[in-house]
Amino acid sequence: MPDIKDTPEFLKKAMLAGVGLALKTWDEVEDFTKEMVEKGKMGEKEGNKFLKELQNRYDDTQKKLEARVEKTVKEFLKKANVVTNDELKAVKKEIRELKKMVSSDKEKSKPAP
Repeated sequence: MPDIKDTPEFLKKAMLAGVGLALKTWDEVEDFTKEMVEKGKMGEKEGNKFLKELQNRYDDTQKKLEARVEKTVKEFLKKANVVTNDELKAVKKEIRELKKMVSSDKEKSKPAP
């Protein structure tokens, strides 16, 4: 455990390590964890738990990011007056229904032979 006077430096190193770790690919993280286990710096169970926690955090972050991007895109499309797929489908459905009504009215208004 670091001495209390070394806490700012320890936090700085921990944060830099966290940022560096975030930039590595998953394969590199797995390799890093295996290496830590092999060197005895981390137990095998601890390594597996670490990888599982990272995967869970990654999945949660990815879901949040996807939701945020989707929301931003929808807001942009709305501001840009771009028709969404759902809106286009609704208009097409309404057109089909109107065509049926018009053709039905035409059939009714034809004189009988």
